[in-house]
Amino acid sequence: MPKAVPVREIRDFYGRRYRVGETDRDLLKGRSRAWMLWAAWTAMLVASVGQYGFGALMPVLGETHDWSLAESGWVLAVWILCQSGTVYPAARLRTRLGLPPAATMLAGAVLCAAGLVTLGGSSGFAVVLLNHGVLGGIGAGLIYGTCLGVVATWYPERPGRTAFVSGAFAYGSIPFVLLAGQFAGPGGTGVFLGIAGAAVVVVVGAAAAILRDPPRHWWPAHVDPRAWALDKSVNPALRRNRPPIRHYSTAEMVRVPASGLLYLAVTCLAAVILFDIAYLAVFATASGWSTGFGAVALAVLAAGSGATRTAEGWASERFGRRRVVRLALVAGGVAQVVLLVAGEQGLAGLLLAGAALAGAAAGACYGLLPGLVEGHFGERPGLPNFGIFYGAKSVGGLLGVALAGYAVGSDGYAVGFLVAAVLSFTGAGLVRYLRQPGLPRLSLPGLAAEPGSRVVNA
Repeated sequence: MPKAVPVREIRDFYGRRYRVGETDRDLLKGRSRAWMLWAAWTAMLVASVGQYGFGALMPVLGETHDWSLAESGWVLAVWILCQSGTVYPAARLRTRLGLPPAATMLAGAVLCAAGLVTLGGSSGFAVVLLNHGVLGGIGAGLIYGTCLGVVATWYPERPGRTAFVSGAFAYGSIPFVLLAGQFAGPGGTGVFLGIAGAAVVVVVGAAAAILRDPPRHWWPAHVDPRAWALDKSVNPALRRNRPPIRHYSTAEMVRVPASGLLYLAVTCLAAVILFDIAYLAVFATASGWSTGFGAVALAVLAAGSGATRTAEGWASERFGRRRVVRLALVAGGVAQVVLLVAGEQGLAGLLLAGAALAGAAAGACYGLLPGLVEGHFGERPGLPNFGIFYGAKSVGGLLGVALAGYAVGSDGYAVGFLVAAVLSFTGAGLVRYLRQPGLPRLSLPGLAAEPGSRVVNA
């Protein structure tokens, strides 16, 4: 009979609770927590097919389904709305009801696959909007939220692991995007998407069989949580990132002005990158390149987005999360201008460079967003507070995909890219004024005037 592991709960200087004593191998029957990381990463590789993959299909959907550009945009916008809007409710539901990861993962896999099959087999706009847009989006949100939540609870002392997993949501779609550029078209789209749906069920189902949740507040035994909360040599991220003053519940968080500022900034970010995902391949074909080249450009964007998320820990430790996010938003604005010039001048290399820059900028922001939320409002493990701000992606989807489709159709791509640039710069400005709630605003020390005296400005 195995010997019981002594378990105790302790608190750090900020009042946060930690369950210490058990190792990951004690809880996972001899396996390390790396199994959870790689299982979640694998599932995320196929979760984004409905987002990045749809962007690759945009040039052929009008021909195969007889849809306008605006109709195609609405399908993607509704998918984004449902995917991003599911992350927070799923996190809360799993916490409240104690649902295992397998339940939400399997449900998500079935919904995603059904949406893809419907997209390939039906030309009815309403049918595709419901099955792929609504149900497929909800399925992707269940997979996304579950994977990030599981990894965050198994790696509470290594926040970069969640960014690593979210990166798979971007670059995992690259094979699908490239294959879509080659094989999707009149007569072949249905078979192609049917195979993609089957792959989603197999891959996510395999990951669901592995994923487990640790006990609430679990902390790895080899790291002292109280030292990690205060000691910069133990937790290098403290050198450039101040810990939150306290934990804010969701109800408290939404009443703090800083939450509105961050929500608006994420909305700007989402509108820009989703505009690129939706219309980059279409823009490339409209500029004279082939459908295959449009798919390559979108794949480069996805690769840039995924690659920068893996460097999230290094960048935040050395420069601070808020500064990196602000610079990334500025770079994203510059990327929109580069893409527009490249398309109008027919410069293929410049277009690919602009796509890489746009993807890298968005990836840096989304990779740092969980840490940015935690640094201001607390509660990273399980990521429910993060889900609120990730939900701003739904508003960004309506602006950058659905409404942008009408603008592009009537005024051309120049207006779309220029508005996207303005939104990205606006987001950078909003992040510049983001401050931690609860910190007193202290003015610089100066000479106090004597009672009755008058201060004259020099």
